[in-house]
Amino acid sequence: MNYNIAVIPGDGIGPEITAEAVKVLDAVAAKYGHEFNYTEVLLGGASIDVHGIPLTDEAIETAKASDAILMGSIGGDAKTSPWYQLEPSKRPEAGLLKIRKALNLFANLRPAYLYSELKDACPIKGAEDFNMIIVRELTGGLYFGERKTEEVDGVMTAVDTLSYNENEIRRIAIKAFEIAMKRGKKVISVDKANVLDTSRLWRKVVEEVAEGYPEVTLEHMLVDNCAMQLVHNPAQFDVILTENMFGDILSDEASMCTGSIGMLSSASLNETKLGLYEPSHGSAPDIAGKGIANPLATILSAAMMLRYSLDLDEEADAIEAAVKKTIEAGYRTVDIAKEGEAWLGTKEIGDKIVEFI
Repeated sequence: MNYNIAVIPGDGIGPEITAEAVKVLDAVAAKYGHEFNYTEVLLGGASIDVHGIPLTDEAIETAKASDAILMGSIGGDAKTSPWYQLEPSKRPEAGLLKIRKALNLFANLRPAYLYSELKDACPIKGAEDFNMIIVRELTGGLYFGERKTEEVDGVMTAVDTLSYNENEIRRIAIKAFEIAMKRGKKVISVDKANVLDTSRLWRKVVEEVAEGYPEVTLEHMLVDNCAMQLVHNPAQFDVILTENMFGDILSDEASMCTGSIGMLSSASLNETKLGLYEPSHGSAPDIAGKGIANPLATILSAAMMLRYSLDLDEEADAIEAAVKKTIEAGYRTVDIAKEGEAWLGTKEIGDKIVEFI
C-alpha cells in the first residue's frame, strides 16, 4: 500500500526528531511491504524564515491532500528569537493554531504510560505500570467562548463563556469509544455535572453514544476526583474523555506521572481519518543541533499515526514494541538516563528502534 504523509520538521530540535521518526517509518515500510511518500511542509519559525508568515495556504492544501501529517516541534526562544518580535498573529505558534482550525482538528489524544524500567523517574512512589490515553475536545468550551473585560459600576469585570452543543460533544465521545474498542474497552468520562449545565449535557450525550458500544464500560468521574485519582492510582484509567479545559489540565498532570515528557506522543484528529501527530514537548532550542534530543515521543507519535489515520495496527504495535524493547535493553537518551549512566544520541537511539523492528 502507498500512503502520502506530510512531514512538518518545524523548529529547534524538530528536524532532528522527525528525521528519526521517518527512519523508523521506512523500516516499517520495508518490513510490511508499504510505501510512504513524504512531502515536507514548512510551519512555524521555519515558514517565517522562508515566507514571512508561520503557515501558507499552500502548506494547508498540501496537508489536506495527505493521508496524515507528522510534525516535530514549533517555536523558539521567546526571549532571543526575532520571531517573537512580530505581532502574535505572525509568530510560530499562530501557524499551529491556524492548521488546527483549517483541518478542524477537534480531537486531541494524549497517551501517558509508565515503563517498568523508568519507574524511578515517576514522582508517584510505588506506582504500578499504567497505560492511559486522554481524549480531549480541542475546539470548543471555555477557550473558544465569547469573552470580554469591562468596567461595571466602577469595578473591572471579566467574563469568559463556556458553551458546548450536543454535536460537539457527540463527535468527541464517538472518537473516545472508537479508541476504547482498540484498547481496554473502558471509558471514564470526566465532567463537573454537579455544578455545570455544560457538564450535565456532556454526560447525557456521552451516555447516548455509549449505547452504540455495548462492549465498552462507561464510568463518569467528577474532574476534581479525577485529578486526585491520577496521582492515587493512575493504573485504573484506560480512556479518559473530557472537555477542553479539563483535558488541558489533566493531560499535563498525567504527563508528569510518567516522569519524562520526552516520551509522550500526541495526535489531533478531525471527523475523517486525517490527523496531525506530534510529540507533546516543545522545540528545546537550547539543545537544537547537539544530537542529544530524545526522538521517542515523535517515533511513538508516528505509531499513533499508523494506528489512527492509516489503520495499520500491527505496524503501530511493532514500533511501540521496539521502543519498549529498547528501554528494556537499557538504552537511554540523556533525559531519561540516571546520573552517570551511559546514554545514546538522537540518531543512535533511532537506530536501536530500527534494529528491534
